[in-house]
Amino acid sequence: MKSKKIFLTEENLVLALKNKDIIAMQALNDMYSDSLGGIITKILNDPELSKDALQEVFWKIWVSAKSYDPSKGRLFTWMLNITKNYTIDILRSKRYRDNKKNININDCLYTIDIRYKNIYNPDTILIKQLVYRLKPEFNILLEMVYFKGYTHLETADELNLPIGTVKTRIRMAIMELRTQFD
Repeated sequence: MKSKKIFLTEENLVLALKNKDIIAMQALNDMYSDSLGGIITKILNDPELSKDALQEVFWKIWVSAKSYDPSKGRLFTWMLNITKNYTIDILRSKRYRDNKKNININDCLYTIDIRYKNIYNPDTILIKQLVYRLKPEFNILLEMVYFKGYTHLETADELNLPIGTVKTRIRMAIMELRTQFD
């Protein structure tokens, strides 16, 4: 069950924060997570790290609430400064800089697979190798129809061939592939 969102006036929120009332933490989250989280995400450009940073910012606000002085500015401005300073500290940290130097291999796998035509479907590995050994006019047709998902008509249009020629060549290519298994 989803809990009801809590919204307090600025004065009541400040009072609750200074008194360490637990409702203040939920109100902070409900009232300011979108705006402060958006700022953090914009600066860090990393959604996962931004979520963690937002929780740390809320903790810093909670811990330092007694230092907030309403005569010096609005609560949101004070929280914004805490958010900005903490986020900049993250950017300047050695750990953050070192992590940005490393490339996540999972982010590159798709590009590598496309560039080198690596397919890891066990059902198609051997067949794809056999298709590449066929004549180029057969190879391109089977590639488009069976590996890229083109219809016969789309393939004919793309290659500027008559539909009958496309179907005949595909049939001939399949017959040639069958000889590899006999």
